[in-house]
Amino acid sequence: MKKILKNYKSTLILLGCVVIGAICGLIFKEKAEIVKPLGDLFLNLLLVIIVPLIFFTITSSISKINQPKRLGKILISTIVVFLVTSIIAVIVGFIATSTIDLVNPDDTDAIREVFDDSVTEEVELNLLERTVNVLSTDQFVNLLSTDNLIALIVISILFGIAINKSGEKGRKVAELLDSFSEVMYKLIHIIMYYAPIGLGCYFAALVGTLGSVIAVGFLKTFVVYLVVSLLFMFIFYTIYAYIAAGKKGIKAFWKNIIPSALTALGTCSSAASVPVNIECTEKIGVPKDIAETTVPLGTSFHKDGSSIGSAFKIMFLVCLFGTSITTFGDVAQIIGVALIATLLVTAVPIGGGTISEMLIISMMGYPVAALPILTIVATIIDAPATLLNVTGDSVSSMMVARIVEGKGWIDKNNNKASEPELKTTDTPVKEVAEEKVKPKNKNKKKKKH
Repeated sequence: MKKILKNYKSTLILLGCVVIGAICGLIFKEKAEIVKPLGDLFLNLLLVIIVPLIFFTITSSISKINQPKRLGKILISTIVVFLVTSIIAVIVGFIATSTIDLVNPDDTDAIREVFDDSVTEEVELNLLERTVNVLSTDQFVNLLSTDNLIALIVISILFGIAINKSGEKGRKVAELLDSFSEVMYKLIHIIMYYAPIGLGCYFAALVGTLGSVIAVGFLKTFVVYLVVSLLFMFIFYTIYAYIAAGKKGIKAFWKNIIPSALTALGTCSSAASVPVNIECTEKIGVPKDIAETTVPLGTSFHKDGSSIGSAFKIMFLVCLFGTSITTFGDVAQIIGVALIATLLVTAVPIGGGTISEMLIISMMGYPVAALPILTIVATIIDAPATLLNVTGDSVSSMMVARIVEGKGWIDKNNNKASEPELKTTDTPVKEVAEEKVKPKNKNKKKKKH
């Protein structure tokens, strides 16, 4: 219990300050706006570090990757499984929120007035022009703006590849960027010490202006997400396990996944759950090489809980700003942005959540002042999201094993468990046989003399 409280200490403090802020907002109403500058300070700190955070972390990660020689069946299967299951997760998240108003539509006009920045109207461009505008910019200085995050990510990836290809000459640059990444990691920690105060003040001003509308929206979001995540785990992961190995797969998954699930809830960290998750995945029957490849990769590149969470964040803003979703293009945009915000950024080891939320805001055309709102949404859904992220990697490993080793992989791997014992008995027999032969040879030599 103490370990759980220790792991959730920062989250509990943050949520506690948000609740206190909400209560102050309800009590003091418009007067609570006096503390808004303290909330704006936290927002400004986050916005200032976004650009260097993206550049240093992504470039450093890419520059350290050795040229992969094994683009074999395991990696290809892993990528396919991760992509398909992530798309399913995002679609489920969208469907779950499309029929529910997370924020009361009657209050959206009042909510719009709270934000200084207005939602910018998009200039009509064809698909190719819009793609080029998203992926690139015509001036270097534009990369320093949070309005061009996708272009910054593209340049960061290309710069990292260039360092990698420079070989020995690029190593010093890679080491420098790695040092900068570590500094950014420490900077994030320092800023997050102020997060409870900043978000508490921001929320007090927001609730003071809008009343209980926002608070009710967050509570509704948490309840809906919790229900959706549990249903997703029990229904879809059971289906995935069945696809991987039939009824035996279902039984093996639910029999061995509990330690991973509890570790995910207890630590609220996918990375901290990796050792336990690999062990549980191997107990399910997944071959060691597949488990030790898929689970660590999944920690960075496959997060069903975060994919559903991205859809929830977007739909929260859709309700908050009263955005209309009328065409298939609107739906495709929401699903596409949710996928990009999860898959493209989860490889970032530091501050990936903040970058993901900024991507959602910039690509959907919402004001940057909405960033603290998404931060709160991310905080309240963190535990169930981590649960799905961790257990989803295990069941994905099972499907990868099915593709790589064929239909009977689970029985094949379980039968291998007894083979080492048989092999150990062969060695002494051979050694004894050799010892018996040697004396005979010696005797023959003595007879010749």
